[in-house]
Amino acid sequence: MESVLSKYENQITIFTDYLEEFPDTDELVWILGKQHLLKTERSKLLSDVSARLWFTYRRKFSPIGGTGPSSDAGWGCMLRCGQMMLAQALICRHLGRDWNWEKQKEQPKEYQRILQCFLDRKDCCYSIHQMAQMGVGEGKSIGEWFGPNTVAQVLKKLALFDEWNSLAVYVSMDNTVVIEDIKKMCCVFPLSADTVGENPPDFPSASSQSKGTSACCPAWKPLLLIVPLRLGINQINPVYVDAFKECFKMPQSLGALGGKPNNAYYFIGFLGDELIFLDPHTTQTFVDTEENGMVDDQTFHCLQSPHRMNILNLDPSVALEILKENLRMFELVQKHPSHWPPFVPPAKPEVTTTGAEFIDSTEQLEECDLEEEFEILSV
Repeated sequence: MESVLSKYENQITIFTDYLEEFPDTDELVWILGKQHLLKTERSKLLSDVSARLWFTYRRKFSPIGGTGPSSDAGWGCMLRCGQMMLAQALICRHLGRDWNWEKQKEQPKEYQRILQCFLDRKDCCYSIHQMAQMGVGEGKSIGEWFGPNTVAQVLKKLALFDEWNSLAVYVSMDNTVVIEDIKKMCCVFPLSADTVGENPPDFPSASSQSKGTSACCPAWKPLLLIVPLRLGINQINPVYVDAFKECFKMPQSLGALGGKPNNAYYFIGFLGDELIFLDPHTTQTFVDTEENGMVDDQTFHCLQSPHRMNILNLDPSVALEILKENLRMFELVQKHPSHWPPFVPPAKPEVTTTGAEFIDSTEQLEECDLEEEFEILSV
């Protein structure tokens, strides 16, 4: 296995339709809900891009499962893109979208804790080890390339063991987002003899909240909404271009996962009809925590100009989270469709330990229900 993967070391995937340096133009650039005027804010734009956590192929980490691969070069690009998308969600949750990263500058403790969630170690919640082994429960062998829906399902299950971030990960079905189901996932009501076994009620109004006590007020878990979609057959349909770009203008946007067949990229914005993305196809050496408990983060940020590609060159298997007024990308409904199976919020399997380190065997994943495979992902 190592001899096969060694040829991918120091690989940087370059295609002729990728563009590097930004042109001299008066156009606006959108990056994850923030706009930059390229002509006058180029350095600010590049700083915003470099602040995103950048996860790439790694080598020389401990073998996955004890005897598996010690590098994910050649097969882990979609897993790395999923890590980048989730890391951006955690950054927004704990530090806010306006937080920025500077080289050699001391960062908040929350930043280091987020970074340590993704280190290539078995005991890190969203490590390549945990994602690859959780993928076995989705029908993917360790070392096999993941599709976007597999990554979505894996992240949804791993999030159940992440008590610190306490995310509710919702993956839609049949191009439909169901508000009622999201409420069941996100609303955490105090348990009492009167409420046990009942479905969560509708959101309380401001007046009803003021009348109740704090003990009766629900907590709301942060929501990561993933909507699998297909935007064409063999290539992206031009009618979806404007709606796809609108995704990156949303302040809640976490970007998109997609690219070309068997080559995944993390799309974070656009300039005109060109998509801006972070590319995981570079192999770096495994980085672990230092003696002081900190992580040297220099290789976890891309300090070069990001890649760009024409949106029409994108594979139709992509990710987005937008409803355009005159073009419905997906359905948003209030009630759970009556012809669907009952919705059961995902729950962590009953185990004697907590955290991601318990996931050593696929036998322990049997209680995690599998869901229908999708071709595409929207985040």
